[in-house]
Amino acid sequence: MSAANSDFTRPARRPDFARAFDAVRRITAEPLGALGIFLVALMIGGALFADWLSAYEPGKISPRDRFLVPSWQHLLGTDQLGRDLFSRVLHGGRIALTVALFSTAVSLLIGIVLGLIAGYGPRWLDNLLLLLFDSIKSFPTVMLALALVTLFGPSLTAVVIVVVLVNVPGYARIIRTQTLALKESEFVTAAESMGAGTVRILRVHILPNVLGPLLILTSMDIPVVIAIEAGMSFLGLGVRPPTPSWGSILNDGFTAIRDTPWIAIAGGLPIILTTLGFTFLGETMRDVFDPRLKRHA
Repeated sequence: MSAANSDFTRPARRPDFARAFDAVRRITAEPLGALGIFLVALMIGGALFADWLSAYEPGKISPRDRFLVPSWQHLLGTDQLGRDLFSRVLHGGRIALTVALFSTAVSLLIGIVLGLIAGYGPRWLDNLLLLLFDSIKSFPTVMLALALVTLFGPSLTAVVIVVVLVNVPGYARIIRTQTLALKESEFVTAAESMGAGTVRILRVHILPNVLGPLLILTSMDIPVVIAIEAGMSFLGLGVRPPTPSWGSILNDGFTAIRDTPWIAIAGGLPIILTTLGFTFLGETMRDVFDPRLKRHA
């Protein structure tokens, strides 16, 4: 058979954009999935286009405009320094999105590497890494945050380190468990018998089979990261003023919640909507793309 005929009979591979479109279509076919995508897109769009959507600088102080109620001029009102809350919420979304995506990506990368090493490596190394995972996981998040803030001071760096230390053990354990289940499978054994190296086996044969469920779990962990950042900023351990953060806005509203409740609402509402959006999206992705976890009526 000629090369031309061989190419003609080989089934064409679907383009990546076609597969991505099909994935989005399947997610939006579910009501919760469509709502999740809408809320996530709303949060991301507000963060990316904050400079164009807001008419005021987020840190601009105007004492004459203190505690203004929500209006067409100030959609979410103003705080105790006369700063526009709508602008601060949009720019605070940038902080939340940056911390969530960066720290989650770092956690995922470290968790994948350690999980593959623990699952495919020798027994003694597996036991040592499990001891490390359990030791880190045993620390309460608040105590860990206080310890890191004492070392580094209140900053975004401290928030990222806390998130990474909290998330890595869980990701690594999931990867380890799936690697242990796959290392004795026939296709891995066949690759070993053909002389494939450890790095190639992990990269080509094991990693693609364990990454999908972990990405779904990661999408559901993003709101947890946002809550950690907001909580640390609320306690004064995260983002330092005057940088806008949902947690610091919530703290400002808490001090005057009886007289000016709209400040606390402006700080808490985006956290709630973002949490719902990523949770709905993650659950729908789980149901659509992982039949083993799909909920049955």
